[in-house]
Amino acid sequence: METVTLGMTDLKVSRIAFGAWELGGEWGSFDQNQAIATMRYARERGINLFDTAQAYGFGASERILGRALRADLDRRRDEVVIATKGGLRMTENGLVRDSSPAWLRQGVDDSLRALGVDYIDLYQVHWPDPNVALAETAGALEELVRDGKIRHVGVSNFDVTQMEEFARTRPMETLQPPYSLFRRDIETEVLPYTRAHDIGVLVYGPLAHGLLTGSMDERTTFADDDWRSTNPSFHGDTFHRNLDKVRDLERFASEELGSSVGQLAIAATLANPAVDVAIVGSQRAQHVAEAVSATELHLGDDDLAHIDQIMVGAVPFTGPSPDLMPTRRRRVADDLDASRTR
Repeated sequence: METVTLGMTDLKVSRIAFGAWELGGEWGSFDQNQAIATMRYARERGINLFDTAQAYGFGASERILGRALRADLDRRRDEVVIATKGGLRMTENGLVRDSSPAWLRQGVDDSLRALGVDYIDLYQVHWPDPNVALAETAGALEELVRDGKIRHVGVSNFDVTQMEEFARTRPMETLQPPYSLFRRDIETEVLPYTRAHDIGVLVYGPLAHGLLTGSMDERTTFADDDWRSTNPSFHGDTFHRNLDKVRDLERFASEELGSSVGQLAIAATLANPAVDVAIVGSQRAQHVAEAVSATELHLGDDDLAHIDQIMVGAVPFTGPSPDLMPTRRRRVADDLDASRTR
């Protein structure tokens, strides 16, 4: 697996990261044993960067990840890069953004315990919090770096103005934004800014949350506890129009590139020189293998131009926001705790 230095950090990471969002319960039910086997397979294939978050089940995803990678984390800690995120808090009324110093410190301690590690390689602010000054957030994270609990600091879902404000207090080393062929708004300002300031970029959703795998059609439905069940990008005319684009991409990938549409989608995000890593999550080993193979698909200018032509008329994609995420995460975390005591 090809590796890259992540921005201004000293982290050497695989260009494909394993994303553990699905292990928090927001994507519906899953087989924990299968998920653990898939993560171990990802390590065998050379993936060394694993991305999770406190809010993915509030400990559920992190605990499963820690269990899956226990041998490496105990014996070869320097060979695995653990990235997690904080700054979301569950209330009786749902998720709220909370990047206050006190909540971030508690979140880091909770994540360390859930993962079973002494330090976190990359800690990211999950979403910007309009109620807390970014200087306070950045200052708290700098203290956590000095305490040795986290090594590097990043943010997720920030725009340029927010990044600039954060950077006035301490260097912001990485950014994790959404990016796919259906969601390219970061190309205008965000990616030029990160490239100019040597900020490492880990993009999430390169497969448009499953749409670009080629496995969906007009009859596809989602479980009630899957966040896509209420997201407009997966329903009605928007969904049907974009499915047509996926089929056109699929034909091009198969006939001209000898690849799958999923490999094309991942390769297209990695083709942007400002992007270091594509985060891909799955519970199946074959999907991990496909993602790894995508790093060997090098798209030329003509290929990228043809892809752009296909995407003309596509409906821009929208992603989840904390306020609209399902609350099943609390039950998933409770169920996991209960299973550990049986």
